[in-house]
Amino acid sequence: MDNKIKILVVGDVCGRFKQLFQRLESINKKSGPFEILLCVGNFFSDSDKQNEELIAYKNACKTISVPTYILGPTSEVLNKNYQVNECGEICTNLTYLGKRGLYSLSSGVKIAYVSGTEKPSEDQLSEAEYYFTKDDVIAVRNLCFVNKSSSSDYRGIDILLTSQSPYGLDEQEDLNSSKLVSFLCKEIKPRYHFHGLSKKYKEPAPFRLPADQTTQLELCTRVISLAAVGNENKEKYIYALSLTPVHRIRVLDLIQKTTNELKCPFADIDYKDVNITKDEKSDKQQYFLIWKQAITREITEKLCWFCLSCPDVEKHLIITIGEHFYLALAKGPVNDYHILILSITHIPAASQITKHEEWEELLKFKDVLRQFFKDQQQVVCFTERNYKSPHLQINCFGIDAGYSWKISHAFEDKAEEFQLKFENLKDLNSPQMLPNQGPYFVAELSDDTILITRQMKHFPLHFARDVFCSPNLLNCEEKTDWRDCKLEKAQEVELVKNFREKFSKYDFTN
Repeated sequence: MDNKIKILVVGDVCGRFKQLFQRLESINKKSGPFEILLCVGNFFSDSDKQNEELIAYKNACKTISVPTYILGPTSEVLNKNYQVNECGEICTNLTYLGKRGLYSLSSGVKIAYVSGTEKPSEDQLSEAEYYFTKDDVIAVRNLCFVNKSSSSDYRGIDILLTSQSPYGLDEQEDLNSSKLVSFLCKEIKPRYHFHGLSKKYKEPAPFRLPADQTTQLELCTRVISLAAVGNENKEKYIYALSLTPVHRIRVLDLIQKTTNELKCPFADIDYKDVNITKDEKSDKQQYFLIWKQAITREITEKLCWFCLSCPDVEKHLIITIGEHFYLALAKGPVNDYHILILSITHIPAASQITKHEEWEELLKFKDVLRQFFKDQQQVVCFTERNYKSPHLQINCFGIDAGYSWKISHAFEDKAEEFQLKFENLKDLNSPQMLPNQGPYFVAELSDDTILITRQMKHFPLHFARDVFCSPNLLNCEEKTDWRDCKLEKAQEVELVKNFREKFSKYDFTN
């Protein structure tokens, strides 16, 4: 069995979307299927006219054949193009990864990334989205180690993506390169490091990153610069990888040396001018005991839109709050009764619930909602998509009881349309009934049928809405994408007020 994962990486796109995606489709048909396309450098153009090529893909007139993930802007003029939903999606199969992070594929491939360019020392007061700082680099490094209980088992990660090039590889390019990027590469030890802003294709021989407190292994890294799409010199701008996730590779294969290896270009760099202290460079052991709490808390409380502790949470959408879960109006609801069950603290999916009292409260919310909808002459269905969703969120769709017999048929029709295969679960009385590894989609129908699929490659993010918005049910296909039916804040406040009043006698949290 071939365990290798096929991945494509591309350099600056600069708004040449049609050329890139046509080339992508050709490569995928000839040598694929590829699991993902990763873009470094500038994805958008400075020219609004050039960026108009993406409109056809946003309107679904054209399709992107491989899920594509891009880095963030490198200038103010490019920043305006990053209009995304809560999953970072710009359009179907085109997603903004974010400013920094660690992205894991279902195959186990780990991809670290930092968007933008290093903040210049003379512009330290700027909070521009297109700059990264030492704190961003340290956070990504910590994320790569967060699941390690000790330093002995760290094997590096598979891929590092940066738009800016690392300092120390080429004296001619060092003026436009970043010492922080070099530091990050040296620390997390990627097998491949791709960058794109130099607009040239370069693939020097690999080098060994020295052993340190993180690992006793001397791990090999290849740093690859990619040219821009459609460049005049016809230099290589798209790179194909076929790799086995690093955690599945034998240690002997990881440390086996080749004859053309270079000396590590990052080992002797002085990082004082970018404020990297001796403690930050060498004293990593202290992190292994606190990263799981400190870094997870940083991510969840500051970045997750659904954690109640997040400063950006839209509190006017909240209906009621329990001990572990809360109810909220869905953004862009398909009808007045479309709500969400969400965890108060950061839980990625229902399968990751570990406390009995949390699961019991979730079941209690579902039970009272079933009774509530029944008294409204409606039925309710619950769906959860553990895929491209950072936080546990269960959609609750309420529809007139007279249409309940159509729900299973609507699921069957949409499953056939998207070529999805569902299995039946006998029960969902514990989180152990759900896959504890990898993504999934599960639906609890009003007739007690429970459908589940782990077939999540290219899974349509709006599948549940596709089903309930179909002509056979709510007949509002224009609401399939929540962004197309966003409400004014005053309308949301009124819907929340009305739901809360009707739900009050069922609300056990009072």
